[in-house]
Amino acid sequence: MMSDSPEKRSEWRAIFYVQARVAILFVPVVASLLLIAALAGNDRKSVPDVDRTVTGSVR
Repeated sequence: MMSDSPEKRSEWRAIFYVQARVAILFVPVVASLLLIAALAGNDRKSVPDVDRTVTGSVR
């Protein structure tokens, strides 16, 4: 039993390090998606301005 515990600990540590690296890789992706969502929310407020330009170009 004593010889199995260090191997299991190192295995759990390896799994933890892999999960940590994957999480670090996804942090910028999530941050960029939040920024895009915030910018899209701000763009929705300026939709009437786009409609004005469209009606002006049709004239």
